[in-house]
Parts: sequence; structure tokens; C-alpha cells
Amino acid sequence: MYTAYITHPACLEHNMGYEHPESPERLRAIEDQLIASGILPLLQQHEAPRATHEQLTRVHTEGYLRTIEAVAPQRGLISLDADTFMNPFTLEAAYRAAGALVLATDLVMTEKVENAFCNIRPPGHHARRDQAMGFCFFNNVAVGAAHAMAQHGLKRVAIVDFDVHHGNGTEDIFRHDSHVLLCSTFQHPFYPYCGADSSNDHIINVPLVAHSDSQAFRTAITDRWLPALEAFQPEMIFISAGFDAHREDDMAYLNLTESDYSWVTEQIQTIAKQYAKKRIVSALEGGYALHALGRSATAHIKVLCGL
Repeated sequence: MYTAYITHPACLEHNMGYEHPESPERLRAIEDQLIASGILPLLQQHEAPRATHEQLTRVHTEGYLRTIEAVAPQRGLISLDADTFMNPFTLEAAYRAAGALVLATDLVMTEKVENAFCNIRPPGHHARRDQAMGFCFFNNVAVGAAHAMAQHGLKRVAIVDFDVHHGNGTEDIFRHDSHVLLCSTFQHPFYPYCGADSSNDHIINVPLVAHSDSQAFRTAITDRWLPALEAFQPEMIFISAGFDAHREDDMAYLNLTESDYSWVTEQIQTIAKQYAKKRIVSALEGGYALHALGRSATAHIKVLCGL
């Protein structure tokens, strides 16, 4: 069985400005490290399709899609908030990023591959049902999870999110859907300044204080995520794979290392083997220190493909 690697050239064309940290170089950093490590040729490589209107409206409103399409610029940059900008290529990149999760889901569910990693941008986990924010336009992982349920008939889907920022958009979309278990760790208080008090039976939020280290992170996973995942028995697991909690990433203040990303991937893989027929789809979220990002994503992918 293979690990799929899904990306698209359009994801490199989305550019929010010369000094913006969410840059095309992020995808290149990951791919360069995969090449240097000899891993990329071992992956089943695919280009992401465009997500369809039907696939997007499972998690976003019709009104939001009309708005985002209407404001997409023909030239230059427009601002949707203080951090989130569109250039003429952004909308196509966003369609492809969401479409990568659809393709990954289909490949895993039809047993063409065992799992998949989507090297995509823009990221997605801050995108709410009707709002772009935090560098995100469409909620890629939510699109994949909704597709797994609508197209493939799954009844229990888990999303795990270890990005340094709370995935408020994913929580907004699935807040009232008990078919989806969301497990999240994140620095708090920190952007987007929510999530610490919104846990329920299927939203397992574990805030971490600034400067938390590997031990705090691993304790959160062991004590909070794993019992919830065991009880839920997911049929498929999606990963919002943000690598910005790395100690070299100066966009935040957690102190994880590559070994932590390997370890958490192993824990997720164990659950997937036990309950989900090994089905895992992972998608890039944050990570802005390019060398650390490349090393961390490669460590994550090495575990996925059994190396």
C-alpha cells in the first residue's frame, strides 16, 4: 500500500505579499526535504482536482461562496482581514487545496492508498462556514471529512489538529455534528483567542500555555485525545497538520521538535489501525520556519509511509 502525495502548481501561485509568512516557499521547503531524504519517489504522486460547488457547500454557505468568488481580484491584492489577502490566483489555489482533500479521501476509501498527505496552500482550519480568516479561505479538512460522510457513507470521522493555533473554523463547522470528533491542541491565549472553554463530548480542545514543551504536548495527547479517540472508534482520521508549534518557529511560543510530530503521528496511526482500517488523510496547515517545516513534515510523512 502507498502513501499518496497530493499537491498542485496553482498552490504556488497564491501569494499574499513579499513579506507574508504564508508563502509559496512553504510547499517548496517540504518537497525539497522529501527529495533530499529520498522519500518523494516512494510516494504515489497526484495533482489535486478542483473542489466542486457541491463539495464546498457541504461545509460553507452558498452566500459565502458567492461572495468569495465575487471579490476575487483580476490584478493586485485585496484584503479580507488584516492577515488574509487574495491575488488573482488565490481562488484557483483554494479550489485545488480543498479538492486535494476530496481526492485523498477517495483514494484512501477505495484502497488505492493506505493514507495521504496533501502539500497544499492556502491552509484551511480557520475558515468558518461563512468567513475567510487567518490565511484560510476554504476549510480543506472539513471538506474532506464531509465528503467521507456524504459520498462514502461513513458515520464516525475524527479530525485531529496539532497546529499551534486553534482550528476555530473546523469547530464552527462541526460544532453541532456528533458524527465528527475534533481533537485539538493549541497555544492559548493566542490567535484566534478562542477554544479554551468550548469543549464538549465531541470537541476535545486542549489549550497549552506559551513555552509548553514536548512533555506537556504528549501528556495532552495521552490523557485527552487518545481516550476520546478510543471511545469514538473513528472509521477515518483526518489530520490538520500544522507544524508551527516547533521551537524554531517564531510565529508562536511552543517548543515542539520533529520527534514530537513523529510521535503524535504514530499515536494517530495506532488508532487508525485499530478502528479505521488504517485510513488517514493529512493536510498541511501552518508552519513558517522553513527549515523546521521541511524537517517536521518529512518526519510526519515518514511515519505515514512506514519508514
